[in-house]
Amino acid sequence: MARVLIIEDDNEVREFLQSLLERAGYETVTAVNGKEGVELFRTAVVDLVITDIIMPEKDGIETIMDMKRTNPGLKVIAISGGGRAEPENYLHSARLLGADRTIRKPFTNEDILEAVGTLLG
Repeated sequence: MARVLIIEDDNEVREFLQSLLERAGYETVTAVNGKEGVELFRTAVVDLVITDIIMPEKDGIETIMDMKRTNPGLKVIAISGGGRAEPENYLHSARLLGADRTIRKPFTNEDILEAVGTLLG
């Protein structure tokens, strides 16, 4: 069973993603920000990471860069609803720095499941 690390500071979004993926047959582990996510990544074996971009402590861009330095082949999905700029600006940066897929919030169940399924093969 594939394991997905979900890094999201919004409790509702994090819990929604966890529930959606577990119902689809994936195992999940979660973190509330990038700092916690990177620490968890170092100790837990994961096949895929879904990370928000705008978070306290450590943003998703830094998180992706840290994880990709450790594991260049890691599959990453970046999600964002924006912040001070349009979500596309953050998502474009995430793609340039190693995200395999980017998804704008709000997203559908199908958006997430299709991206996860494609990346995990």
